[in-house]
Amino acid sequence: MSKEKEIFLAGGCFWGVEAYFANIDGVIKTVVGYANGNTTNPVYENLKNTGHAETVYVKYKPDQLSLFEILKCYFAIIDPTILNRQGPDVGTQYRTGIYYTDEEDLPVILHMMDLQQKNYKKLIVTEIKPLEHFYPAEEYHQDYLKKNPGGYCHIDLSTRPDKDFLKDSLTDIQYAVTQHNDTEPPYQNEYLDNEQKGIYVDVITGDALFVSSDKYRSGCGWPAFTRPVNEDSVIEKMDSSHGMIRTEIRSKGSDAHLGHVFNDGPKETGGLRYCINSAALRFIPLEQMEEKGYGRFIPLVK
Repeated sequence: MSKEKEIFLAGGCFWGVEAYFANIDGVIKTVVGYANGNTTNPVYENLKNTGHAETVYVKYKPDQLSLFEILKCYFAIIDPTILNRQGPDVGTQYRTGIYYTDEEDLPVILHMMDLQQKNYKKLIVTEIKPLEHFYPAEEYHQDYLKKNPGGYCHIDLSTRPDKDFLKDSLTDIQYAVTQHNDTEPPYQNEYLDNEQKGIYVDVITGDALFVSSDKYRSGCGWPAFTRPVNEDSVIEKMDSSHGMIRTEIRSKGSDAHLGHVFNDGPKETGGLRYCINSAALRFIPLEQMEEKGYGRFIPLVK
């Protein structure tokens, strides 16, 4: 059973943001409060002077709802290009921000920022920072719109992410492989002959999947790896398509089709061959891993 996770989201007036996320399947708990300011024990009336952001604590079940999906919902209800304002509410307390408590979440957040930036001509100004502190707001703010139906809300609570988000974010071959289980042509794909040191991540979510140290030339026509970066990064499913029985490999974070695993790999490394479509991957060179949030994986790259 997956452990529960948390993320802290600032998106303007927290009444609406809290009500929005409270109604998403997989969210266990929401709390409104004040995050990353300059004082202790802030109160609502003084927020314009304390530097805190009105923030919603979101506790969720990652086996039901991924961080990537949460962030898709988040960006659907904010304008990330506006500084210190959302809707009619103006002030530093109404800035947008994503505050994390788990370093493993940073690559996914940064990858989502890159994807979202493609949708805007203006620069995205949403803060991305570790959570420094979070003070729950006064009780009357908690579940405000439940207590006050029809109360003020600056967002449309029926908003959902654009269904074409992935199609617009991926190339045709990336979309076909990851969403429709297609296979790219052998020997004619981006990473087959890549010999740079670095990490291979999910092209959709940015989740770490494989490192270059575990890549080898198998002669199969696609990138081959002896193992994933960790067992929890991928899931296995039986695949009986094309008149064969194979073990399909999918990304746990995005449920994207990656490829298949076979038992004809190098015996000295466990005997497995993860045959993976380049189109399902994005490569981060070693020299960029720290900057992109993959610093903890650097010791694995030899």
